[in-house]
Amino acid sequence: MTASPNPPWSRLFPACWLILTLSLLMLWHGPITQHAHYHDFADQRAGFGVPNLLDVFSNAGFALIGLWGLRLCWHQTSISRAGWVLGFFSLILTALGSAWYHLAPDDTRLIWDRLPIALACAGFLSALASQLHGQLNSRWFALPLALWAIFSVSYWVVTQDLRPYLLLQALPLILLPLWQWQIGGKHRAFWLMLLASLCYILAKITELQDQALFHTLHQIISGHTLKHLFASVACLFILLSRKYEIAQTTAHASDSPRG
Repeated sequence: MTASPNPPWSRLFPACWLILTLSLLMLWHGPITQHAHYHDFADQRAGFGVPNLLDVFSNAGFALIGLWGLRLCWHQTSISRAGWVLGFFSLILTALGSAWYHLAPDDTRLIWDRLPIALACAGFLSALASQLHGQLNSRWFALPLALWAIFSVSYWVVTQDLRPYLLLQALPLILLPLWQWQIGGKHRAFWLMLLASLCYILAKITELQDQALFHTLHQIISGHTLKHLFASVACLFILLSRKYEIAQTTAHASDSPRG
């Protein structure tokens, strides 16, 4: 007797264990609140009548990549399409929301910065989850993850606790490269996802070193502006990995027997 193949859901078990482990660690850690001076960014220079010019316009990369990604996947019919559409559309919203926030930073405007970021994470996770499962359309992953995104930001608004939001942001750093490796091994798409994770980690580091980098770099550019740029490059790597999925899907379709 030959062993029966593993069911599609079993491929997602490592991710489930990871989510459970990180959730328990965050419960053990306790509430994570926003820094008291979070809105005091290093580079507050205005230009062309726009306050905080570089922090505002450095969001343009998100919009460009979002538009490019939507154009690339809009007419595709793969099971991951809904997740990619949610992810890339949310990048456009991220550009708009973050730019609006940086014009006059406060907690109210920050909601519309964080919400699309959380939705983008939900979209990209759902796209890869559907590919890994192999049978379930990504909309079935996108719906609960999008609800988690909305809940995580709402929970922060009500309690000031960032744990659900931070968990959703952390998961793509690990799961996107892991799932891409599970799907295709050490294919180019895996390395692109790994580079995306590394760039996003750099984005978070530069965000935390906003003031220090601004002074170290002779006030040419701040850590927060660099954060936007590194995060945009991370999204670009995700977009490029999506192009490989399209190429592979097309190749498989051309190789399939015709009626």
